[in-house]
Amino acid sequence: MNLFKKLLPTKNGIVGSQKYCRATFCSILHSAVDHSVEVHSSDQEVVIALGSNVGDRLNNFNQALQLMRKSGIHITRHGCLYETAPAYVTDQPRFLNSAVRAVTKLGPHELLGVLKTIERNMGRSGGIRYGPRPIDLDILFYGKYQIGSDILTVPHERIWERPFVMAPLMDLLGSVIDSDTVACWHSLSTDSDGLFGLWEKLGGESLIGKEGMKRVLPIRNHLWEWSKKTAVMGILNLTPDSFSDGGKFVSVQNAVSHVRSMISGGADIIDIGAQSTRPMASRISAEQELDRLIPVLEAVLEMPEMEEKLVSVDTFYSDVASEAVNKGAHLINDVSAGQLDPNMLKMVASLDVPYIAMHMRGDPTTMQSSDNLQYSDVCSQVASELFSRVKDAELSGVPAWRIILDPGIGFSKKTEHNLDILTGLPVIRSEIAKRSLAASHAPLLIGPSRKRFLGEICNRPAAGERDPATIASVTAGIFGGANIVRVHNVRDNVDAVKVCDAMLKEMSIQL
Repeated sequence: MNLFKKLLPTKNGIVGSQKYCRATFCSILHSAVDHSVEVHSSDQEVVIALGSNVGDRLNNFNQALQLMRKSGIHITRHGCLYETAPAYVTDQPRFLNSAVRAVTKLGPHELLGVLKTIERNMGRSGGIRYGPRPIDLDILFYGKYQIGSDILTVPHERIWERPFVMAPLMDLLGSVIDSDTVACWHSLSTDSDGLFGLWEKLGGESLIGKEGMKRVLPIRNHLWEWSKKTAVMGILNLTPDSFSDGGKFVSVQNAVSHVRSMISGGADIIDIGAQSTRPMASRISAEQELDRLIPVLEAVLEMPEMEEKLVSVDTFYSDVASEAVNKGAHLINDVSAGQLDPNMLKMVASLDVPYIAMHMRGDPTTMQSSDNLQYSDVCSQVASELFSRVKDAELSGVPAWRIILDPGIGFSKKTEHNLDILTGLPVIRSEIAKRSLAASHAPLLIGPSRKRFLGEICNRPAAGERDPATIASVTAGIFGGANIVRVHNVRDNVDAVKVCDAMLKEMSIQL
């Protein structure tokens, strides 16, 4: 027997996290033994959970998402990525888990059939219940409907007891309920305080980082648990006109020597840039940028010292990003977050590498214009504009679990704005969380190194004299929640990072 109940919002609508639509009445849309009969209506917003613990788990996710898109499932949001201990049947490999929000015209049983076909085509066959599987796709929510049939129950009946399902599900929401559909999802939970209350009762964020559940970012050939240690990104500028070290490392020999020095100093990531993005910098073509970049990139990747390190390429050109990743770069760092090349986001989606999306208004020639420096609340507005870029990236196929955020210190900012950002990183996270908890959990990168505002504060006109001020800025950023710091002077900043991390660890123990 099929039973479909449509939950309708209350008269008062959506007013906050404590008031949800309560199914003041339900309409039974169909009841029959033939479960091929469907509810046909306009687009429905759905939530689908993903799990994998056989083979290349991340590739399984990517393949499943591609097949879903080709099957009439338009993915709009992604949860974070979690590596989790197996549940129920514990003698099996660890899982990757996540979830997506999507829009589809498929009826609930049509959707179930599509997902089961994807599972079969990817090698899933009958076996032990809760046992190993290359891919597991479950419908958690389907529009505002509560569904019960011989083959489908929505909401999924065991959501409420599974932290590995609840964590990515929560990522798909904002802390502010923004639609009656989301309000109905809250009303369907087993807790009077909705999904938020249920998640807290399971343990909430305190569960993340423990052995049973790690929030991770896939990079190179491993899963990076980035919250455990602040990463240091060393800057390698190949430009003749960068504000701090322009012209010093344009030759391959000098560039390699500098990378060796940064690695010796403790750098985790080397960020290579062949295009200056200082204020008023002239733009060079993608071809010119590649001419500067590729010989150095190839030489750096061949260095034995780089075996356990990561290489990022700083570019806003999609063609440069593509060639760099094909040569072996591990991350793309885009100061424009896709705004200066209309093909960038689609290209990043196809490259399957982490993407650093930075906040900037305009381009380097216009970013410090009076119009671009107007803020009524810089942290709130940076958060809102960054979320807009994340939303566009996700709609282009870049999963949230591959995005790193940078609030863009020194880009479209006055001195007071930069200071507000350095002291307001938690505010930026909380403002993003109103719209997307997944985006609010993304690794946060800051790049205050030797910036002009430090020179203005300390009366240090020469960029090379601003390293002590950089260390102070980095320290403030780390205590505010920064996960990656981008710096010129690696050795001294590594020491500062180690002290900050040690202090944070001690504070967490005391809590």
